[in-house]
Amino acid sequence: MQTISNVQHVVRRIVRPLVRASSRNAQTDAKVESSGGYSFALNETQIEVLDVVKKFTREEIIPVASHYDKTGEFPWPLFKKAWELGLVNAHIPVEFGGLGQSVFDRCLIVEEFSYGCSGIQVALEATNLGQSPVLLAGNVEQKKKYLGRLVEEPLIASYCVSESGAGSDVNGVKTKAVKKGDEWIINGSKMWITGAGVANWYFVLARTSPDPKTPAGKAFTGFIVERDSPGITVGRKEINMGQRASDTRGITFEDVRVPKENVLLGEGGGFKIAMGVFDKTRPPVAAGATGISRRCLDEATKYANERKTFGVPISQHQAIAFMLADMAIGVETSRLAWMKSAWVVDQGKRNTYESSIAKCYCADVANKCATDAVQIFGGAGYNTEYPVEKLMRDAKIFQIYEGTSQIQRMIISRHLIEAAKSQN
Repeated sequence: MQTISNVQHVVRRIVRPLVRASSRNAQTDAKVESSGGYSFALNETQIEVLDVVKKFTREEIIPVASHYDKTGEFPWPLFKKAWELGLVNAHIPVEFGGLGQSVFDRCLIVEEFSYGCSGIQVALEATNLGQSPVLLAGNVEQKKKYLGRLVEEPLIASYCVSESGAGSDVNGVKTKAVKKGDEWIINGSKMWITGAGVANWYFVLARTSPDPKTPAGKAFTGFIVERDSPGITVGRKEINMGQRASDTRGITFEDVRVPKENVLLGEGGGFKIAMGVFDKTRPPVAAGATGISRRCLDEATKYANERKTFGVPISQHQAIAFMLADMAIGVETSRLAWMKSAWVVDQGKRNTYESSIAKCYCADVANKCATDAVQIFGGAGYNTEYPVEKLMRDAKIFQIYEGTSQIQRMIISRHLIEAAKSQN
């Protein structure tokens, strides 16, 4: 078994150059290959990277997952190692110092991280959500400054949209920004912000139109806000049901001054940015849920082969065997769902419909697999000494963050209804 130090050498000598070289023509190649339909074969670069991720997960994440779950500490040592390996920020374009990986490539990494521990996966990967508004709508100067900073040092960006009264209802955001000269003054508070306490800078969505009747598409503006700006107060770390390695906090903004050059896309463009980000971030969330489902299946299968009742392993009882079969079906179809949603957006097409299906389906499957895994373990599954108890706690949030399962069903149904109307 290779050590992590050897893996680092492989990344520096082989994987990084391969990724950089392939990224230059990745989209062109994908479009050419797409003429023949879907391909389930990974290319040479993806295989190399996936091998590194699997080793990292097995050697670094799994052995310490329980520790971070119990302590709630942020896994800085793991983040720094992942950063050194090029396993975070890999989606940043080559011209800004990144590896230029696709959404599909990122999903491959996320599924493996989540297999080890979805809480640690969020700690390592949530910075990509914070960066996405800059990737989507930032100008060259903004990208060089803020994305370049993340490539040069193991730093984190955070996405600040949710509030105590505005989660799924983004139009309910109350945080306000008022323009004064060459600056904007932000006042308000955010809640349940992932990475709030460890981030170097934030993407902040604030209402800039004083008229409550202004449509959401024009009422909000997106800002890049430095973490150390005067007037920012970060709250205590929230103790959540699961994914406890992730740093979740509230943030208060009191007369926080932001220079005009930190406005993304222009005044009134914030809602478009916030919604556009999800097309690229929901496929990785679906991949993370798939990682949990896969881990549940593996743990349950192993236990079912070891645990005996009535003289035989419980895996030989049809009631258990069929549960395992259903879990396997869920894992395989979940992966297909995130693969399609990632593939569509990587083709430069809008994938709102596909990403909502993937996010909703994979989240539901993860919760079903976790519940069934606990059931297969029986009384042991309800005990913290066994891994499935943690998996069940970790799985629940996938039905909530980045748009609840109910919101996804609203998006999906609206798409279907509008599509049917257009055919009449």
